Amino acid sequence: MKVAIIPARSGSKRIPNKNIRIFAGKPIIGWSIEAALKAECFDKVIVSTDSEKIAEIARDFGAEVPFLRQADLSGDHVPTTPVISDVLRNIKMDVDYACCIYATAPLLEPKKIFEGLQLIEAKNVDFVFSATRYSYPIQRALKKNSNQMVTMLNPDLENVRSQDLEVMFHDAGQFYWGKSNAWLEGKPILHNSCILEILEEHAHDIDTEKDWRQAEIKFKLLQSMKRG
Repeated sequence: MKVAIIPARSGSKRIPNKNIRIFAGKPIIGWSIEAALKAECFDKVIVSTDSEKIAEIARDFGAEVPFLRQADLSGDHVPTTPVISDVLRNIKMDVDYACCIYATAPLLEPKKIFEGLQLIEAKNVDFVFSATRYSYPIQRALKKNSNQMVTMLNPDLENVRSQDLEVMFHDAGQFYWGKSNAWLEGKPILHNSCILEILEEHAHDIDTEKDWRQAEIKFKLLQSMKRG
């Protein structure tokens, strides 16, 4: 069995009601739920939340909310893995793979979720997650010393051409496929894992109001491109 688990607690501070705030015409969690359903690779799409309001909206979009998350797993500093493990323990089903999908990933493409499943099955790793390339070589990063003078993070690479530097990636913050036992055992996501590369335009972290506005602009551009 394969399940999607979408963590969506209440109480976001930087962006109030972040997980159900309207994004491009619908609660932002609705986009994640729809992407999971359109991927057509899950036996169940489950939302983990501590909020009856979020649960109601999630059900309206076709997800299941079999129980409300307890308070000790709903705080600001609770990591993702215990939340996913909590769902796997409580649903008491024989799950082979669980895919954590963030509630604030409106740019997520359903086909990438399916490709992630294919990759974790092919590679037989514990985790597969979406990642995208840094837009600028991070090896050429600059820093300031105590006197506000600039220095290179890697001075030995000062004269190396950008195109000759190794390509680096960062977590796209969208989805994380994992073997059920890996989630339950609390294994680190960055160990024994592979990344599925996505294009930069399909990745956008949303933590601030500025992030939100930029994500909406990206979303509208992508939608207009799809329409031709």
